[in-house]
Amino acid sequence: MSRLAPLSEEPLTEEDSKKLSKRRHIWKNWVKTHFPLFFYNKRSDLKILLSVLGCPLFPVSLLSSKSSVHDHEVSSSAQYIIQHFRAATGCKKLEGTVKNIFATGKVSMAMVEEPGSGGSPVSASGATHKGCFVIWEMVPNRWLIELVVGGHKVLAGSDGKLAWRYTPWLGSHAAKGAIRPLRRALQGLDPMSISQAFSVAQYMGEKEIAGINCFVLKLSADQHDLADRGDSTAEMIKHVTFGYFSQRNGLLVFLEDSYLTRIQSPGTHPLYWETTMGSKIEDYRSVDGVMIAHSGQTNVIITRFGDNLKSGPSIIRMEEAWSIDDLAFNVLGLSMDCFIPPQEVRTSPIEESPDRQYSPLDH
Repeated sequence: MSRLAPLSEEPLTEEDSKKLSKRRHIWKNWVKTHFPLFFYNKRSDLKILLSVLGCPLFPVSLLSSKSSVHDHEVSSSAQYIIQHFRAATGCKKLEGTVKNIFATGKVSMAMVEEPGSGGSPVSASGATHKGCFVIWEMVPNRWLIELVVGGHKVLAGSDGKLAWRYTPWLGSHAAKGAIRPLRRALQGLDPMSISQAFSVAQYMGEKEIAGINCFVLKLSADQHDLADRGDSTAEMIKHVTFGYFSQRNGLLVFLEDSYLTRIQSPGTHPLYWETTMGSKIEDYRSVDGVMIAHSGQTNVIITRFGDNLKSGPSIIRMEEAWSIDDLAFNVLGLSMDCFIPPQEVRTSPIEESPDRQYSPLDH
């Protein structure tokens, strides 16, 4: 990301002052649109929840994971863990035979003061928002999700070449950077994609989480893709994910990712926005001989910090519980036409307007 030019020490003319005031007005509107947590109130919590929890993407693309197998040395420990996972889920026998996946489910999300327990969000604002979602996937790298919560619909998809998202407050807009899978699909719904993604992961050792002894694998977004996701205002510094695989049964039981964004308005100190998302994955059941996770909980901690925050770091928590009602492989009638992006996304370049760019909340 290019750095901001130093402030001029020369007196400003009236014309310069007008230009500066206009830039500040544009910046304020951009921040209100892309960083609603700056202006958080109880009435805006659903918008924030859907921005963060609705349709997050995985840190790395499956295309890069697949192409990197021959370019990077993978530790024998990581290979063993993935082989154990493939055997535990039974996904190996489906490789090459699965053309598409369909899933429906329910969600319950809320802003929280402290992470809840038992899969039921404890709301800080007194409102728990419930809804449902539908996911379609087609090999390779085509996917679509429709999620409705509290009367608001959020959509996101990929046709294998372009990823996009729709929200009622931003409309349809294209995602920047490489094509990445939907994070929800890697929360135990698509063991084939999980296997492919973590096949090039780095082995980090062992750790107990939620009372389960696990092997830990790490994936990181490369610097080129992070640069592609940023712009002149926001810079993605890191985006990493950790997969926790049970030592006992080989299944993925926890998925954690963290990303850090740097933003800076004209003439001010930079602000840093760090989001940590952890998902407990459970209730594995057999679907056509393949073990699929049917429920889980996701906790999010968002921290905003910087030199100009006199009160110190600002922390907001949110939580989601989800469950799967139905899942099927090779659904008849699903074609590539189902994944065509909206017209406005296909005809407008990503750089056309700042309002059409992904917010760092979308990671």
